Amino acid sequence: MHGNYSKFRPHFLILTILLTFTFTLTHSKSTYKYEDIINLEEEIDNSSSNEVKEVKNEKGEAGRGCDVTKGKWVFDETYPLYDASCPYLSSAVSCLKNGRPDSDFEKWRWQPFACSIPRFDALHFLGKMRKKRVMLVGDSIMRNQWESLVCLIQGVIPTGRKTVTYNGPTMSFHALDFETSIEFCWAPLLVELKRGPDNKRVLHLDMIEDNARHWRGVDVLVFDSAHWWTHSVKTTSWDYFMDGNRIIQKLNPMVAYARGLATWAKWVDRNLDPRKTRVIFRSMSPRHNRENGWKCYKQTEPLLYFTRPHITEPMLVLKAVLRSMRFPVYFQDITNISALRRDGHPSVYNRDLAQETKQHVREHGSDCSHWCLPGVPDTWNELLNVIL
Repeated sequence: MHGNYSKFRPHFLILTILLTFTFTLTHSKSTYKYEDIINLEEEIDNSSSNEVKEVKNEKGEAGRGCDVTKGKWVFDETYPLYDASCPYLSSAVSCLKNGRPDSDFEKWRWQPFACSIPRFDALHFLGKMRKKRVMLVGDSIMRNQWESLVCLIQGVIPTGRKTVTYNGPTMSFHALDFETSIEFCWAPLLVELKRGPDNKRVLHLDMIEDNARHWRGVDVLVFDSAHWWTHSVKTTSWDYFMDGNRIIQKLNPMVAYARGLATWAKWVDRNLDPRKTRVIFRSMSPRHNRENGWKCYKQTEPLLYFTRPHITEPMLVLKAVLRSMRFPVYFQDITNISALRRDGHPSVYNRDLAQETKQHVREHGSDCSHWCLPGVPDTWNELLNVIL
């Protein structure tokens, strides 16, 4: 009995946290308590039906039981999969154009130990997605992934047969001959952030429709939401929370994250049909922001391994919410494989560095959150292609 309890302890504690949140939300008026889970070191149970375990093995046959999160980065001269001059890349991730002196970060390929990931084939992907809408929903790192996916496919489409349109918080790349759209929807918290009295920023933990109305009618939805919930106190995006008519001044961000995800989960369960819509939730992209953001500066090679699994608080909360849902949401874990790539961030090359700036580079910021392109998000999309 004791051994079984230890095996499922992370899940039990997460469930306790969520139940504690529900109880305190109902009975307390202003402050909420949260049991710290940062010391959890047990690995998450890998048998969850919400995780995708099917990939192509080396013979090209569909195989089960391959954990694509276990592997290593291998240097591959046949990479990258597209040129850094792709016209759909934003300047903040165009590291070579911004003066980054090394280019090896473009040539690392993820190789699982037990199988191989099929090389991304743009025409094959477009064929599968013919007459479909694919939407990536989240923050600027999800846009990072959207730009990667667009660049992966745009090269096989004639110039006059592709276009980009904008509609409020969404932007869409259209492959006209395939009647396919690859879309991005800005919703970093999923739930609604609005202006309240005195121009205060109010995060409504129980409201989502203003964002979710853009998700209706989409064939493939890929979600991500974590970074904005984990900002420091000085950089949070809200001044206070609301849940219904209740004003909440103080709330642990991970408890708020659980409540926001619960609102998202309820919307998915009630509004989407799994026979018509595929839903994937991508795990948190890791940051290498230690040393005030300089941990990734001048890094040119991936790490070889970790001494322990890279398990984050948001991932624990997310997995607990996904397991509570009726809708079959696929969990795409990119956290550990990306955490090895401290060399993949823009660092100071998130803008064009003038010569005088290069001489005083330490006076400027270093971006260790987003990713250079071509780069790490291309692997996320190769894995997404397998899922689809």
